[in-house]
Amino acid sequence: MQITVEPHDQAAVLHLRGEFDTFSCPSFQDEVAALSGAGVSRVVVNLRLVQFINSTALGAILKTARSLQDAGGQLVISHPSTFCRDILGKIGLDRVITVTNTDAEALAALTDGAPAPGGPEQDFEEDPSTLLFRPSDPSRLEHYFEKPKAENPVHGHAFGSHWSGVAKMTALDAGGLTFTWGGGKTGMSPFDMGQFLAVGTGLSVKFKLPLLQKGFSEAAAEVTELAQLEDSVEVTVTFDGLDAETAQAVAQYVADMGVLKDELKRTTEG
Repeated sequence: MQITVEPHDQAAVLHLRGEFDTFSCPSFQDEVAALSGAGVSRVVVNLRLVQFINSTALGAILKTARSLQDAGGQLVISHPSTFCRDILGKIGLDRVITVTNTDAEALAALTDGAPAPGGPEQDFEEDPSTLLFRPSDPSRLEHYFEKPKAENPVHGHAFGSHWSGVAKMTALDAGGLTFTWGGGKTGMSPFDMGQFLAVGTGLSVKFKLPLLQKGFSEAAAEVTELAQLEDSVEVTVTFDGLDAETAQAVAQYVADMGVLKDELKRTTEG
């Protein structure tokens, strides 16, 4: 990631360009430390050209905002890209750090001494991610999908051995994950969904880690808990062995989200 410093009267705008990830955090923190050492404690972080940001970087922004505030200064985010704005809203960072559409608005907020957004503490929520799943045993599809009118929600044709269910991941840790599924276009009732995804069923799951990497991670898993809801089912699966790369990615994601949650909580508690 490239960082360009634009000085202003008793303030500075940091223009970031590229991917703001774990490896970029030291450079970002060094730039802010250099400004603080020069007596500049009011900083605008322009994210217009940042097309990807991960949880470690978000945590770095929160820590930096707190340190500047402790020094009598402030951090404001300016002109976030569509991706960044979406993430800031989903994790609630815009509740504790001022976000503006332009650098001029951000500098005005610093000049006016506008307080950062606050209010009652809210629960931290991870972004529920799209998840794809299918039974490891193809015969399970043949048994449950005998209806000729049933269509594959992914490809739109009749169900077959390549069918995948589309669900929402609601929790993730190093040992497994939880998702909710409403049956898609299968026509299944919650009871039928529960039978289809009964405890002990082997699944292949593909899930996203939106704040860590792009694309899907894939893992073999087994259903260990299932709850029937009014119009869907909630399914918890335990990973049946992850490849090294996926295991490392999940562990990093869980660790980063834990740090980010703690930072957000400390910031909202003031």
